[in-house]
Amino acid sequence: MTYRTVMVGLDGAPTCAARTEVAIHLAQDFDAHLIGVAPTGMVDLPAAPGAAALLGDYAASAWPLLIEKAEEAAGEFRARCEAAGLPSFEALVDEGPVAASLAGRAHCTDLLVMSQPDPAQAGHRYELSTLEQVLLHGARPTLLVPYTHHGPLRMRRMLIGWDESREAVRAMTDALPLLRRAQQVTLAHWRHDPDSGRVLQRLHSVHQWLAFHGVEAQPQDLVTSLPIGEAMLSAACDLDTDLIVMGAYSHPRWSEFLFGGTSRTLLGAMTVPVLMSH
Repeated sequence: MTYRTVMVGLDGAPTCAARTEVAIHLAQDFDAHLIGVAPTGMVDLPAAPGAAALLGDYAASAWPLLIEKAEEAAGEFRARCEAAGLPSFEALVDEGPVAASLAGRAHCTDLLVMSQPDPAQAGHRYELSTLEQVLLHGARPTLLVPYTHHGPLRMRRMLIGWDESREAVRAMTDALPLLRRAQQVTLAHWRHDPDSGRVLQRLHSVHQWLAFHGVEAQPQDLVTSLPIGEAMLSAACDLDTDLIVMGAYSHPRWSEFLFGGTSRTLLGAMTVPVLMSH
């Protein structure tokens, strides 16, 4: 298993340059075809009372601007790929909603590269909602690049967050091409319950499965009083981790929204790139 195609979402956000650099280096490392997709999004119609008569004119004037911005993002991506000497790439403008466009087109790729929304930017809430929709509805793994990140993805030390869920297994499987390149892989399970008998047996089985696939991981069964997301971020810092691998939204979405959850913690506070699979 390897990554033969990598896709990156394109837009006019300040984080686009960093995620594009990560995607270009991944394409070079895996000799993969790189696809840049710039969704136009939809026209945000005004909702002011009495504005109905103006909606048609507003949409007519706003739509060309959305297309122009998407084409500009695609053009910048194309220029960066040419400058990097990539032998195989394409830049696409997709006329449609951002989340549906990225999730749908990612079905035909091996890995999607996105960015963590920057909370300092005005459109943070919209970008976070869009990203969550991509994670929930996309069929491929998503590599999330922190908004503070610069440079290519480092692959020395990786941390797998395992919680016995199908999403965690899916993430480990999706991340195998990256895990095989790491110098050190930690397979960690955090829990609040001190009874570890069954967990240790399953952890050993997962460790063995990774070994069969060429990944020598160091299993750790950890008891913590912290929320799991915070414990994972703390461990990533202590281990000088380059990449976290984890399942996304393993519980019903409404409970994640009400009570938080590991996925939302990582989306809001990640300090290193995170590969998520749902």
